[in-house]
Amino acid sequence: MDILIYFVIISPPMKITTKEVRSVTGMLDDIIEEYKVDQPKSKRDWRTYEQQLTQRIRTAIRNLEPLIDEAISSLQIVKGETRGRKPILTVKQKVQLLLLKHLFERSNREMSNVLVAFSMLSGIDVSYKTIERLYSDEEVMLVLMNLHALILKKKGVNDPDCCGDGTGYSVTIKKHYASDSKTLKNKKNEPAKKSEKPEDTKEGKIKSKKSAPYIFSFRLMDLDTRLYTGYGTSQKSEQEAFFKAMNMAVEVGAGSIRLDRYYSCQEYVRLMEKMFGKDVKIYLIPKKNATIKGSLKWKKIMHDFVNDTSGFLGEFFRRNQSESGFSEDKRRFGWMIAQRRYDRINSSNFCTTLWHNMFWMGRD
Repeated sequence: MDILIYFVIISPPMKITTKEVRSVTGMLDDIIEEYKVDQPKSKRDWRTYEQQLTQRIRTAIRNLEPLIDEAISSLQIVKGETRGRKPILTVKQKVQLLLLKHLFERSNREMSNVLVAFSMLSGIDVSYKTIERLYSDEEVMLVLMNLHALILKKKGVNDPDCCGDGTGYSVTIKKHYASDSKTLKNKKNEPAKKSEKPEDTKEGKIKSKKSAPYIFSFRLMDLDTRLYTGYGTSQKSEQEAFFKAMNMAVEVGAGSIRLDRYYSCQEYVRLMEKMFGKDVKIYLIPKKNATIKGSLKWKKIMHDFVNDTSGFLGEFFRRNQSESGFSEDKRRFGWMIAQRRYDRINSSNFCTTLWHNMFWMGRD
């Protein structure tokens, strides 16, 4: 008779207290200063950087047409309405025109005028209204979504180590998100003056200030390939854009995630654990009033933060790649979105995401 013997491995308990967590967060500024001294920034070799950048751009342009062809070939589009004028442009021409217009940073009218000159080669001559409608064309969006999935598949992105962050884009030239957001933060930190009172209208109601003319964007980046795995756009808040980006990134998964202090609470930890599985590693800097009460995943984060603060910060600060990506995108495509309709604003933001991925697709 065979005897089965089972071995049960019990991991040692995580002994951590709220007092220890708050003690470390209270000294966090000094700890970070020491960490920065021990981890100096490496200098960039500009000659090598320029060569690599040129190679990536050339690779992106060469791969653009084959990728669009592949993205279209795997789609079967059935139109319910066959009446009306026959489209001037094919689906392929629409996608190419929209992406090139976004790359050249031209307005709809300017791009229409540029096409007149190129019509000798391409045979395409359309009005600026036709270009404007590309942002809300359902066929174009289907191809762009397929193009995004193809790029990630070709680079083998699966359960990557990720970092995420949000930013804002202005929709009017009078407002700049970076400078305006700093002003708002400074005002919040200033103590309110007793003499300041809200202005009342004739009806006795307080005037409500209009929301800032910004579009919020959140992107989740794979640290190894620097490709965006998910993006989200919102007119309301960064939080809404965050949820959209996470839902999009579920397809490729995530092995680890790094987010800023805004998302350092148990609600977001539970959400990420539910979306990406219990094995996902999460790196968050706890707030000063953090406690250890909560799920096992939250306790594990607090335990790692207290017992290996230097190693934890080393992983967390890899999140700086997100800020680097936003800086790269805004220098290349601008800090403003010129569209007005939300669906077209979202399409413009998606074009930025796709071009970023195509430029980094050629990285060795």
